[in-house]
Amino acid sequence: MSDVPFGFGPSDRDPERRDGGGSNPGGDPFGLGALFGGVAGGGNPEDVLGKMPLFAELQKLMSWSGGPVNWDLARQSAISQLGVGHQPSSDGERTAVAEALRLADLWLDQVTELPSGIERTAAWSRVEWVEQTQPAWGALIDPLAERVVAAMTSALPQEAAMSFGPIAGIMGRMGGLMFGAQVGSALGKLADEVLTSTDVGLPLAPAGTAVLVPQNVAEFAAGVDRPADEVRLFLALREAAAQRLFAHVPWLRQQLQDAVHAYARGITIDRDAIERGISEAMSGGGLEGLDPSDPESIQRLLGSGLLEPEETPEQAMALRRLETLLALVEGWIDTVVAAAAKDRLPGHSALAETMRRRRATGGPAEQTFATLVGLQLRPRRLRDAATVWAAMTQQHGAEDRDRLWNHPDLLPTSDDLDEPMDFVARQGMDDELRALTADDAEPDEPQD
Repeated sequence: MSDVPFGFGPSDRDPERRDGGGSNPGGDPFGLGALFGGVAGGGNPEDVLGKMPLFAELQKLMSWSGGPVNWDLARQSAISQLGVGHQPSSDGERTAVAEALRLADLWLDQVTELPSGIERTAAWSRVEWVEQTQPAWGALIDPLAERVVAAMTSALPQEAAMSFGPIAGIMGRMGGLMFGAQVGSALGKLADEVLTSTDVGLPLAPAGTAVLVPQNVAEFAAGVDRPADEVRLFLALREAAAQRLFAHVPWLRQQLQDAVHAYARGITIDRDAIERGISEAMSGGGLEGLDPSDPESIQRLLGSGLLEPEETPEQAMALRRLETLLALVEGWIDTVVAAAAKDRLPGHSALAETMRRRRATGGPAEQTFATLVGLQLRPRRLRDAATVWAAMTQQHGAEDRDRLWNHPDLLPTSDDLDEPMDFVARQGMDDELRALTADDAEPDEPQD
């Protein structure tokens, strides 16, 4: 993806964005560019409105009271962004997806102790992906957006109430609109690329529903030198593996969401920095051009860095935990798919490498989390996680490998991923200790 979707995270975490380059030029930490792009960039407001007819209902949108993100706007914005290139799924595509997922489940039965997590299959169009994943996005994003808007409005000092009071009110009223436009832009971009319901590292479909997006799968297959049926089956293996994990590790989904929400709870803004910045701006006449009715002036305020959240040590810990969990999920999927496909799909290695490059260069998962919570999914972490799972399989078997998902405390930590083979070796010692303990607990045989 070429543009930053959410833009919730601190903009100075990415060196490229810190220099004004990358995918978020101009320093737009809270993502107003999606809402005011043409206006704040010097364009004609009428042109923007003409391109987005939904803004004719601006009054209705401004009265949104359903939460911190205007999800009606997000949905409309995402779908309008898809445009004429969107194609509904055909009956033939739905049949092909169902057959691929059924075969994938059969292959996975032979390489993992976790049973199937698929209750139904679906071949979603891009529009269906936007609509069907919205509840999952809401659970993930609403707490973060709510905290950001609250931090933005509460950080304005009392001394500047006369100058900033109207702007603070606008921030509160426009929060849902702002994030609705930004989230909608993100979902539209993601809908153009996602291949399955778990492509971003989280289960976005209703529980038990395995999904492929045939239009995107076809475009992905066109870019690799493998038959379309083989590509579909490879992606079905990945989706079916993810479904098993999220269906039979009941705490995993909640742990991932909790890590994001832990980050959201820690969002604060440095009031002293804002007061210093406002004082400097006032003394230099920098606030004279601020107009509460002018989106461009608000954009300048948000882009100035005055309202940029600070990252706390607690947030850094939450991000580290989230990064580790996502790496472990991806690494496990890579490992079991490789075991299931190695003797069956001739192009498995090439397809697996393509997926690794896709993640490393900024596929949906990379971009979504990088801009949602400032998290970069480092390929090194994914490789180390895959090393743990592959070595566990080789040295201890699939059953002991999958046993680590029984409780979060059994999983490798971020420190363990620094030395993955040491972690695997310790599992062997733990197995020996458990065996000795079990032997000691057995009662002696009665003597004749």
